[in-house]
Amino acid sequence: MRIALVGQPNSGKSTLFNALVGLKAVASNFPGTTVEILRGRASLRGKPAEVVDLPGIYSLQAGDPAERVARDFLLQEKVDLIVNVIDASVLLRSLSLTLELAELGIPMVVVLNMADEAEHKGLKIDKEKLSQILGVPVVSTVASRGMGLGELLTALPQARVPQPPPYSPRVEEAIKEALPLIQGEPKYSGLPPRHAVLTFLSEEKDIPPNLRERLGCGKEGDPAVILADERAALAARIFREVARLERTKPGLREHLDDILMHPILAYPFLLLALFLLFFLTFKMGGLLEGLLMPQLEALGERIREMLGNGVLAQALAGALDGLFAGIGIALPYLLPFYLLLALLEDVGYLPRIGFLLDGLMHRLGLHGKSIIPFVLGYGCSVPAVLATRILEDERDRLITAALAVMIPCAARTVVIFGLVGRFLGPWTALALYLVNILAVAIAAALLARIFPATGPGLIMEIPPYRWPTLRTILGKTWLRLREFVKVAWPILIGSSFVLALAEALGWQPYLDTAARVFTWPLGLPAQAGVPLVFGILRKELALLLLAQALGTENFGALLSPGQMLVFTVFTIFYMPCLATVGALLREMGWRRTLLVVLGTTGLALVLGLFARLLSLAL
Repeated sequence: MRIALVGQPNSGKSTLFNALVGLKAVASNFPGTTVEILRGRASLRGKPAEVVDLPGIYSLQAGDPAERVARDFLLQEKVDLIVNVIDASVLLRSLSLTLELAELGIPMVVVLNMADEAEHKGLKIDKEKLSQILGVPVVSTVASRGMGLGELLTALPQARVPQPPPYSPRVEEAIKEALPLIQGEPKYSGLPPRHAVLTFLSEEKDIPPNLRERLGCGKEGDPAVILADERAALAARIFREVARLERTKPGLREHLDDILMHPILAYPFLLLALFLLFFLTFKMGGLLEGLLMPQLEALGERIREMLGNGVLAQALAGALDGLFAGIGIALPYLLPFYLLLALLEDVGYLPRIGFLLDGLMHRLGLHGKSIIPFVLGYGCSVPAVLATRILEDERDRLITAALAVMIPCAARTVVIFGLVGRFLGPWTALALYLVNILAVAIAAALLARIFPATGPGLIMEIPPYRWPTLRTILGKTWLRLREFVKVAWPILIGSSFVLALAEALGWQPYLDTAARVFTWPLGLPAQAGVPLVFGILRKELALLLLAQALGTENFGALLSPGQMLVFTVFTIFYMPCLATVGALLREMGWRRTLLVVLGTTGLALVLGLFARLLSLAL
């Protein structure tokens, strides 16, 4: 059985998906597109099923890539059952999509998710009445807490093809008149009849005058608008029959935005939130590192004594250093960073950051939506690049992707806190983030002058504030840490093995000499060159392999404060990691990717030289 989860953005669809399939989801691009869908395996009442999480959409008729992917999947991939996930607190707005899905002729179950939010708003929904009107099972859930999942599993075998109320008589007559016109047309063959007719009326430019007159849109009117109005009117009529809004007193959550979204007061709170994010990451990471590193160093010494001094033994000891560096240096900073990021996301503050910075984006000549890839960039540059798909204009996608790869991702955060924060102090680390924001802003202004344009405003879904659940936060944190454990850690261990083998064979000086093109102008020791090269694989490798190249994690003993600052500045800005380069190639092509690689590396050299001169002057 193939089950497709369909719903509007922020309806809790992905949370329900995770509740059904656990952490066994696999992301893949829909064929011929760059839009991702999630697939997972589940056992439903003892029977195997494939659950597919389609992208959040508002309509099947619009031209947005995500909406086309959802529609094509439902029509081409032999879906056995649709689970229409609705945010119950905005039922009226959600029912229009439900009516569109009903036109596909596929068995369906409606899930009124976030039932607790609806209750908080005083919205009472008669789900039995709604089930009777739509002709399908309707269940209530709170997916984030696992509530209602049993009821949903019971309802899935009872799914039926929807039979909602008809549209107005004139539209129903137009549908009947249009049906013979599409018969035999290859474009509409194989489609559910009602969906095919409505698609024909919505998308075809030259529909007969009698149909235009029947729909009431005249010669210049848009039939798609008439049909959208019909769905909205029918959705409103259904809503009035099944929902009752009771008066409730505004609570703390309703008053929070009076401050946190205030035109003036919001920005000090925004700065405070960002400061706490990075300060707590530094403090918690430093505490974990202090607990782990002495134990790991002692264990490493004992293992080295057991291995001996041969070439292979030294290489194995190097691999062991890479393993311990991942535990003692990388994970202590990644874990609190991802935990706090998930907390901001689940509370509902992350979208508000995007809204607050929208005005700044426009002043820099960027689209307001550009803030979304930038915020994602603090977690990882790869999804930041992929998120540029939400921008309709190619110019906006190019500039945003070029700037998003300069945002300090979690891997660079390890370098910032593990080197500058640890040895120069948290205020210096925070200053680097401010310098990064300033550099990105200047680069944005320059690119906007090179590629002038005026982008449209930002329309953004702002979810309500919610109490986060520990299970959801830990799940998101693990999914993000899993990328480091599965991808970065093996690369780190392998790179450490290669570096130690080269040192044991006496090749290290030759490698250091080849890398002097970067280290000499920046005033860095020769041993820093190879770690910077390996940093192209993963940014945190630059720091973790530097410890191996220098023979100690106590960087302060061998590097001056100026050298630590220069190393970190260069690592923040120079060429993106290979995974990000792959994402750029897929999204932008090799020419533009090459420009981004050369541009960021050139900027890193300039800023690194400036940091060196500044440290010498001070």
